[in-house]
Amino acid sequence: MWKEQVSAQEASLRFTLPGSGTEGPTKQENFILGSCGTDQVKGVLTLQGDALSQADVNLKMPRNNQLLHFAFREDKQWKLQQIQDARNHVSQAIYLLANRDENYQFRTGAEVLKLMDAVMLQLTRARNRLTTPATLTLPEIAASGLTRMFAPALPSDLLVNFYINLNKLCLTVYQLHALQPNSTKNFRPAGGAVLHSPGAMFEWGAQRLEVSHVHKVECVIPWLNDALVFFTVSLQLCQQLKDKRSAQDPGPWAWPPAQGPLSPHRLRVPARARAVHHGLFISLFTLSCLSRLHGWT
Repeated sequence: MWKEQVSAQEASLRFTLPGSGTEGPTKQENFILGSCGTDQVKGVLTLQGDALSQADVNLKMPRNNQLLHFAFREDKQWKLQQIQDARNHVSQAIYLLANRDENYQFRTGAEVLKLMDAVMLQLTRARNRLTTPATLTLPEIAASGLTRMFAPALPSDLLVNFYINLNKLCLTVYQLHALQPNSTKNFRPAGGAVLHSPGAMFEWGAQRLEVSHVHKVECVIPWLNDALVFFTVSLQLCQQLKDKRSAQDPGPWAWPPAQGPLSPHRLRVPARARAVHHGLFISLFTLSCLSRLHGWT
């Protein structure tokens, strides 16, 4: 476990600690969009914490090879709700662990198990927000306000959507065409999906529209990959703590620590529970590392 702690500590050095007042504004990071299957969409995304502060995108129209360029307005940022939600779940997990007096004693092993279950629930929800993008209908994408972020304004026959999928930030561009009132096509509105396919139909305003082309590009965010690793390590350590607690004799536990939250040498606990508390220490340390993610304030 000590080796895992050192690895987590070294990884955390790559992150800025939010909220300390010493680092200044969250740094901006630029990422180049790419795809192995198409060169129709190219661009650069600027990520600042949990927000896109700039998106500079070039789109080559398939029919006439016309090149469209659009970028975020200077006064706009787009919050990435998945990162915000994951951050909130991490904060709740840390609160559950830290919200104890220094001399608090668990009365029963069941109380420890209940705490670990609650912490693991928050960690699982945080991880799921990064690994499971929301399914949206096309009208929901159209109503999101993202199309109004750009200058010049996006053409009315384009929809765009950003989302996180594992360690990647994805951009999807939908090209649309209007269905004529006398169209013989059977109109069937598409349901929710992470990625809609050509032929998907929806109604927006007084128009019936169909997706004609779909372009998806993405970029890898390294610190999101580190976050997913931290989630896995934290969940494993919590499970180890549960297993060790179940194997211990029942008895009160003093809640660590007396002098500081990250020192295993200050745990005033019986020898039979020391290994279990050491596991909890590492879990808390790892969770603290998670809170260092860029801009997770």
